[in-house]
Amino acid sequence: MEAAAKKLMDPSQPFDLALLDEVVNATYNAQSPHQQEANRVLMEIKERKDMWINAKTILEGEVSPQSKFFALQLLEDAIFMQWKALPSAEREGIRNFISNMIVSLSQSEETMNKEKVLIGKLNRVLVGILKQEWPYNWPTFIPDIVSLSMTSEIICENNMHILKLLSEEVFEFGKDSMTSAKIRTMKAGLEGEFAKIYELCDFVLGRSSRVPLLTSTLQTLQRFITWIPIEYIFKTNLLDTLTTKFLVAPNYRIEAIDCLTEVGGLVDIDTDYNTFLCTLFAGVIEQISKLLPNTLDLSLIFKNSAYEAEQAFVKKLGIFFTTFLRNNLKVVEIPQCMGILMEGLNYLVRISEVPDDEIFKICLEYYYTLSQDLYHSDFESMGRASNYTRKASHNVQKRTTAYQEILSRIRNVLIMRMSKPEEVLVVEDENGEIVRETTKDTEAIAQYKTMRETLVYLTHLNYEDTENIMLSKLSLQVDGREFSWANLNTLCWAIGSISGAMTEDEEKRFLVTVIKDLLSLCEMKRGKDNKAVIASNIMYVVGQYPRFLRAHWKFLRTVINKLFEFMHELHPGVQDMACDTFLKITSKCKKKFVTIQSGEASPFIDELLQQLPMIVADLETHQMHTFYEAVACMLSDNSPNISIDRARSLQQLMTLPNQEWRNLCEMAKLRRESILESNAIRMVSRILRTNVRVCSAAGSIYSAQLNIFFFDMLNIYKLYSEQINLAIAQNGEMATRLSQVRAMRGAKKEVLKLLTTFIESASEPEFPPKRVAEQLIPHILDFILTDYTVNIDSARDPEVLSLLSTSISNLKDFMLPYVPRVIEAVFECTLSMITKNMEDFPEHRIKFFKFLQEVNLNCFEAIFQISPTHQQLIVDAVVWAFKHTDRNIAETGLEILYELLKRVGKKPEVAQGFYKLYLISLMQDIFAVLTDMLHKSCFLHHCNLLQHMFHIILIKDVTVELWTEEQAAMLANQGIVLANNPDANCTFVGEYICNLLQQSFPLNLNRTKAMDFVSGMFQVQSDASAFKQHLRDFLISIKEFTPEESQELFFQESQASKAATDQALFEARLEVPGLVNPYERPEEDMGDL
Repeated sequence: MEAAAKKLMDPSQPFDLALLDEVVNATYNAQSPHQQEANRVLMEIKERKDMWINAKTILEGEVSPQSKFFALQLLEDAIFMQWKALPSAEREGIRNFISNMIVSLSQSEETMNKEKVLIGKLNRVLVGILKQEWPYNWPTFIPDIVSLSMTSEIICENNMHILKLLSEEVFEFGKDSMTSAKIRTMKAGLEGEFAKIYELCDFVLGRSSRVPLLTSTLQTLQRFITWIPIEYIFKTNLLDTLTTKFLVAPNYRIEAIDCLTEVGGLVDIDTDYNTFLCTLFAGVIEQISKLLPNTLDLSLIFKNSAYEAEQAFVKKLGIFFTTFLRNNLKVVEIPQCMGILMEGLNYLVRISEVPDDEIFKICLEYYYTLSQDLYHSDFESMGRASNYTRKASHNVQKRTTAYQEILSRIRNVLIMRMSKPEEVLVVEDENGEIVRETTKDTEAIAQYKTMRETLVYLTHLNYEDTENIMLSKLSLQVDGREFSWANLNTLCWAIGSISGAMTEDEEKRFLVTVIKDLLSLCEMKRGKDNKAVIASNIMYVVGQYPRFLRAHWKFLRTVINKLFEFMHELHPGVQDMACDTFLKITSKCKKKFVTIQSGEASPFIDELLQQLPMIVADLETHQMHTFYEAVACMLSDNSPNISIDRARSLQQLMTLPNQEWRNLCEMAKLRRESILESNAIRMVSRILRTNVRVCSAAGSIYSAQLNIFFFDMLNIYKLYSEQINLAIAQNGEMATRLSQVRAMRGAKKEVLKLLTTFIESASEPEFPPKRVAEQLIPHILDFILTDYTVNIDSARDPEVLSLLSTSISNLKDFMLPYVPRVIEAVFECTLSMITKNMEDFPEHRIKFFKFLQEVNLNCFEAIFQISPTHQQLIVDAVVWAFKHTDRNIAETGLEILYELLKRVGKKPEVAQGFYKLYLISLMQDIFAVLTDMLHKSCFLHHCNLLQHMFHIILIKDVTVELWTEEQAAMLANQGIVLANNPDANCTFVGEYICNLLQQSFPLNLNRTKAMDFVSGMFQVQSDASAFKQHLRDFLISIKEFTPEESQELFFQESQASKAATDQALFEARLEVPGLVNPYERPEEDMGDL
């Protein structure tokens, strides 16, 4: 293969087609022993910039299809990367060669079918050329392709594919591969030439009977509809042709409905065209009524695989209705069109009833939009939809009235098909057995959320209908006529989903009936599986109504006691769900348990703590942790009217684990080796995990518990560290894989997690940050820093870095005296671990840069209190971070650098020295990652940093000379003098960056273009949007990014936009009662009742 590579890449020898064929065939042959080597040879050929000149020879030769594809790849890369550098004669030659080859392969139907894949690739290459040449250098392209299409139906068919690809590239994917100016030019060119294209399409649709041609023409029209002048859609016979001729024809109905869907999806249409839209909708309904009459059961189509085409059409029809009505509901919601509107919605409901999940999701999205729209139109006009506005609205003529029958059918569909909520753990498996869920179905969870919110809106629109449907279905479960696990589950999931959507009185009446029926059902049904299903549904329903539980203490008490009963039920999943539900309820009703309720002699928590050993007797370890967290959550309430001594109650709660801890410590005092036994280590870890859960829930009141065993815990940490080090000294690195060493490291991690959790929660009045820094931090550092430093790489715990980050983040200036010592202990040894390669120690890597970020944000002064060597290490670490291929680490590094530069700028005593040492090298490193194709997702960070750097140079915040004497002398030889130049730094940076870019991209960047780019950066440095666009256009123009890669230049903007949109939506959803899950609402929204 080495000899083959040399021969193929030797320009002095004739290109050997047979040899290339051998290499290509070996690459595609999985059985070939030379496959990997052959693939490497092809990669080497692709990397050679001059190899594309052999493409014509390969394409015209007798070679395999794979070799021809390889030739087209070479040509495609050259067009994208080198086109502007080629002589005009060569560009025209390539253009003519590709065009002629496409035409020659499209001369006959036989050839076209045989070479279909190759022609498709040639079409893409041609479109790549058009993106470079058209319209200025190839102004006759559209007239040429139209006139050529008139000569042959087969050629016309392929030309339709080319036009479709061109439309997609310009209007759908343009921003990813072309500059903004180029996109505007091509759009104007297509729109200006569309009259000729439309004439061709109209001619084909009216005259041709060739199925493939008509199909490709309809597909091309679909792409055009989104951008063509609106008159071509509504003021021609296009829509009539689509509905009356093609929608009813089996061969074309899918393409026709796709076109009509695009029309229905058009936005910002002038109201003058409303009549045309109504006519379009009526025409589709008229034709559909012939194809799918009301007497036809659509679900039958989906029970027979022979009806695959019909199934696809029903799906497309669902997309048409949802798209059209989402954009044009108000247009057809007029008296003369209400009949056809209801007919359309009737079809949509019928479509959503078919047994196909994908179709149901399509319909569900529109049901959400429709119910939301009706809700806002009916209730917002009367102010926020409260308990009072709904009652008042009964006497008002509402828009919803016309939809009542359809909405009732939608409620039925949603309740029958309700998705499983995340909280439900007891499920029916594929064998029909009731088991504990082992994996989360994220798709079902997302669908449940949409269905829940849709049902909430529908409940607001007519709560009586929602209640009647649910209670009638529940009665059918209780009397056994429709009882099944699936029916009961979907019903109860729907009941739980509408929490908060009814008034309190309605909710009380409804929920009491539901729980009463479910408890009755639980008593009636026999069998462990039946009881497990019913129990899980009871727990889910009651857990979803914290408002009701808080308002009705006796009911809440009954529910909690029922949960305690379920905690003894050994059926898989029931105990887990009981503990999870208990935690959910306590998080929203905690005050009820720590205050004396009516008719009670003492708070419920006192009774609970007395019975605790009996309640938890049958729980497994992880369930115990959840239980302890739930009780600790009760104790986190520190409002003034609580009736208990929280610290004393916390000690009562921790009686069992504290007793186990004391026993361990007493045994260790008598026999030190006892704490090193496997059972003892596991017990230490279990007790610590319990404490972590309690600490996270209880808050700073946990300080009373921490004081009990703080030093014992640190001593055990020290002992385990010594034993681990001893094992490593005796057995080397393999000791870290021994079961006992892993167990001791697990216990150490729990110590670190507990300390981290406590420092996060420590606050006034129990344990203010200053007290933590003075009383705990010195002891913690004494124990962990030396251990971390002396350990071998694989024995260092990344949780140490998390603890240090949390300490700095929460204690801020109080940590300042300790930071230099911390950096001295962890910085260099961790950096040596994570910079050996990009893969090892991923946890350490992420947590190390988080630690560095916290130091930079909260203890910045400490950076300049350490030695210059460590300062250099910090800068090197930041550079290494933003060069990392992991997106999170790269972004963290860039964020650290940006904050560092801003803070340095505010410290005149260090700023100029910092700029002198690092600014130019940092700019060079930023340009390196900006253009290296591995860090596209960090584009926005690169923009922010470069904008800041150019800004501080332009406004002369940087007063120190950024150049060396050698650099100044080189520029002087070019006639550029820096001495006594008031803009010397701007001049130097401009020349430096210009030369840097020219050296990096010699093929695609000349000096004039480079200088224009750098000058532009100085000119737009005060406008963030313009600066980003300037950089983005530059990257695309130098061809450093393929269309697919350049999409990520928009990643951070899209993420930021999405985050802002999500926040705005969440705030809007909070305004609708019940729309936000009661456990996702802000705490203040759940004030005690």
